[in-house]
Amino acid sequence: MLLIRDINRLKKMIKRAKNKEKKIGLVPTMGFLHEGHLSLVRLALRKSDVLVVSIFVNPMQFAPSEDFRQYPRDLNRDMRQLRDEGVDLIFYPDTKRMYPPDYATAIEVQGLDQVLCGMSRPHHFRGVTAVVLKLFNIVNPDIAVFGKKDYQQAVIIKRMVKDLNLGVEIVLGKIIREKDGLALSSRNIYLSQKQRIDAVVLYESLQWIQRAFKNGLRDRKKALTKIRGMIRHRGGQIDYVEAVNKETLKPVRRLNKGTLIALAVNFGRTRLIDNTILR
Repeated sequence: MLLIRDINRLKKMIKRAKNKEKKIGLVPTMGFLHEGHLSLVRLALRKSDVLVVSIFVNPMQFAPSEDFRQYPRDLNRDMRQLRDEGVDLIFYPDTKRMYPPDYATAIEVQGLDQVLCGMSRPHHFRGVTAVVLKLFNIVNPDIAVFGKKDYQQAVIIKRMVKDLNLGVEIVLGKIIREKDGLALSSRNIYLSQKQRIDAVVLYESLQWIQRAFKNGLRDRKKALTKIRGMIRHRGGQIDYVEAVNKETLKPVRRLNKGTLIALAVNFGRTRLIDNTILR
């Protein structure tokens, strides 16, 4: 396993692999890896000959008031985990390499980047699309693997790939959860003991709506009101709880099979997201 920081060096290595008809995989991460990330790595390893895992805490997707400087980082720990999984290359650029002082380009996916998380984080997805497009251009992957927990991000990246004819296959890995159901997140370490217990209500509320839907509930307003009540009862501060079309991210009038239930909630200063698709 090699750790590479230089963009041109990585490009040359990828070109040599491509010349040997190797299939290139990419798993973009911000590091501080957990089992959720590693599940994506394993999925990518099965689908590629050479796997690149990028570790880059992307400043462009953080607002000044957010936790860029405090975001957890532990490169040595990440490297040990990736070595154990059999990863070929780690791409670990610094900010100056990714964003020179004269950097001036932004990518917007209109209609998808201003809803859900985009309402309270209007800067966020411009930063995501910028870094993902740069990684695609640097790594030139045949496939790239993302997690379903960041479902809106996945929808936006898929649209960007389609609109710009990028030729990258986007593969989604399932949400990985703790034993009590809380979705794994690098930010979970910010939670106090009580907040950690209370945060399980996110999973519980998604489980409730799945059961209610199976039992015939189709009333969107009734369902979302119930979920909001469950979350507030456990001290969560709601950013959004929504029922939307899983492709367009537009609100639905009635719950249907395939409807995406998505939520973002703060426990203290820690913002958590989760989702489920009704089945």
